[in-house]
Amino acid sequence: MATTASEYIGHHLQNLTYGKLPAGFERVDNYGNELGVLSEDTWTFAKTAVEAKEMGFWAFHVDSLFWSVLLGVVFITIFRMVAKRASTGIPGGMQNLVEMVVEFVEGSVKDTFHGKNDLIAPLALTIFCWVFFMNLMDLVPVDWIPGLATAVGIPYMKIVPSTDPNITLGLSLSVFMLIIFYSIKVKGIGGFIGELTLHPFNSPNKMIQAVLIPINFLLEFVTLIAKPISLALRLFGNMYAGELIFILIALVGYAQLPLHFGWAVFHILVVTLQAFIFMMLTIVYLSLAHEDH
Repeated sequence: MATTASEYIGHHLQNLTYGKLPAGFERVDNYGNELGVLSEDTWTFAKTAVEAKEMGFWAFHVDSLFWSVLLGVVFITIFRMVAKRASTGIPGGMQNLVEMVVEFVEGSVKDTFHGKNDLIAPLALTIFCWVFFMNLMDLVPVDWIPGLATAVGIPYMKIVPSTDPNITLGLSLSVFMLIIFYSIKVKGIGGFIGELTLHPFNSPNKMIQAVLIPINFLLEFVTLIAKPISLALRLFGNMYAGELIFILIALVGYAQLPLHFGWAVFHILVVTLQAFIFMMLTIVYLSLAHEDH
């Protein structure tokens, strides 16, 4: 268990990582006790932050993957259950809530998306609810689940997937692939390339236009790449900061309860707002991808 404030913070911000340690790597625990030297490359769970770093790019954050998939299943289960039990009579509380969310997302899509695509509304609903559920885990007291995991021998356990840049980048890159796909589908290869090379500067003179093409491409390519990066980092940054504040409040001790309550009330707005922003930007970006000039 962590004994100092820095160790406590580091423990709560470390992911449960599974990856490959190289042969010859000397393993130690968090207390510096030697665990032996690996005789060959070994796939294993990292026992320290140093081991997690040594595993490099091809390591898996098992806790982030587990909680994101679990929360996705929770979302699907709730909405499927409500859909199967929906009636035209007086709806129950859960049906009212689900219908309200569906109508809210549908209204957002109608107001923002100007193309014709039956995928956009279900995609927006999935993004909003899934990101909201992931963000909502930030309101669970910071010591509960990590403490339980430590008690059963699991060294680390982060339960807020949206505080992991791997998860937020995974979401944003999925949206980015849809942007590229529909840009090419609607505009064609030539139209997509033209969009990247003939704007914002244009000229009827072919020689001048040829000179402007590299400049246009540089500007438009940066704008295109910035979409998934900004989507991912905005969500990650806001949720990571919120989680860190909860951890710092937990260090106060017995006086933490009123501080936790006050921050949690405010953080509910952040949790909802970040899910809404991710959804709205996805709709806007896909709407731009469907515009054929």
